[in-house]
Amino acid sequence: MAKYATGKYARAISDRSGMEFPYKEMVREWNGAFVHVSEFEPKQPQLEPKPMNGDSISLRHVRPDRTEPATTVRIPNNGFETYAAGSGVINVFSPGHGLTDNTTYRFRGPPTTSAGSGFVYANPQSFDGITGANIAKAAGYTIRTGRYKSDARDASSDYITSNFFFFTVDTNTATSGNIKGGGYGCSVGPVTIEA
Repeated sequence: MAKYATGKYARAISDRSGMEFPYKEMVREWNGAFVHVSEFEPKQPQLEPKPMNGDSISLRHVRPDRTEPATTVRIPNNGFETYAAGSGVINVFSPGHGLTDNTTYRFRGPPTTSAGSGFVYANPQSFDGITGANIAKAAGYTIRTGRYKSDARDASSDYITSNFFFFTVDTNTATSGNIKGGGYGCSVGPVTIEA
């Protein structure tokens, strides 16, 4: 069989541009076109997609999603504040409380132990004519997010609604108004939580 010539001095015409180039600088593309190396275009990867298997059916070790237990939200030291004299409205400062508007929650004082009963919640400290036992009423109170201000709800910003809420106590009214109290270790949470 005869050998091909090396093409040392030969010229070739590009199928893409029609220009003349040295034969040794020519290459063949995937589609059969004979082109110069500067004009070479590789095959588009999307013309030959990789085969894909079907989606998996399920994971091997699965468990149902866990139901989160009910928890309380901590209220900072003296986080309760009476609105005005003769009013039962109490504004509460609790940063990032995450409580739901128009929902009933129960207030609790600091956790403590009691002889015979074990672990219990004490009542918040009384202040400005509002008794701690009234704040910690077992049935709880319906709260509103935001601050109570001039017989209306102040929910003017995300900061106000996410850090403040208010409720109205049943039997007591404030003596002076704008007095903070409740003491340390108070919390608020679902009525169903027991000590």
